[in-house]
Amino acid sequence: MVTRANETPIPFMKLSGSGNDFILIDNRKKVVDTKRGGALAAKVCTHRMSVGGDGLILIESSRRADFRWHLFNADGSEAAFSGNGARCAARFAYLKRIAPKRMRFETPAGMIEAEMVSDRPGRKPDAVKVRFPDPKGLRLNLSLSVGGIRRQAHFLDTGVPHCVYLVEDPDQVDIVGVGRPTRYHDLFKPAGANVNFIKILDPHHIRIRTYERGVEDETLACGTGSIASALTASLVGKVESPVTLIPQSGLELTVYFTARGERFTDVYLQGDARAVYEGRILPDAWK
Repeated sequence: MVTRANETPIPFMKLSGSGNDFILIDNRKKVVDTKRGGALAAKVCTHRMSVGGDGLILIESSRRADFRWHLFNADGSEAAFSGNGARCAARFAYLKRIAPKRMRFETPAGMIEAEMVSDRPGRKPDAVKVRFPDPKGLRLNLSLSVGGIRRQAHFLDTGVPHCVYLVEDPDQVDIVGVGRPTRYHDLFKPAGANVNFIKILDPHHIRIRTYERGVEDETLACGTGSIASALTASLVGKVESPVTLIPQSGLELTVYFTARGERFTDVYLQGDARAVYEGRILPDAWK
């Protein structure tokens, strides 16, 4: 059973964080059976057959913070974290008066702090700045054989595991052809990894494209991947905070951080979180 009464329409809002789109549901009154969230996500995230999206986020009550979330990928798997999803969740919670302008919320990756901000002076807050848990698991200069070609890569867990390739031109890379076997590579088992292809443009700008596990395809942007890429590039490519990343959507993401050798603290991600539309998901969408 997806909902308490399997024929009950589900109110939702669609938000997009730099082109990474999510279905948000206020689940504080348990309109959705959380244990069935993955099954619901696999149905309603299907493009052309339902609402469509890169993921489903259920906003639920918390005794320790303003709210907690459950995030499900489009394939139905549950994810610990998403940078773009976090910004969308924060904006949704603010718009629905679930949380104030500065908020804290629970995720499996830890407690997250977020703040509504404006990218332009004098405008209402329509962007979100999120503080991330300190990243872990750094591995530099890995040697991978993918498609018979030996490639150098780097790894960092920013709440989600990420592989980072530095390439000459991300627009000339077969993102799925290289990204999918890398995502399943033995070096990243059992969880697998998202795969980022980046080019350092200057000390404060990076071009990025990302293959995301769970979606199993390229997405228009990836927040945790942008952070992994910026931090890795600071070690191997001499970029400095703040770093602006230009994803496939063209909607820029900015990463702030403090580096102490190979340790990073005070990691923030800022970018837009657009409330695109809201309505009710009807039962045909998940049948």
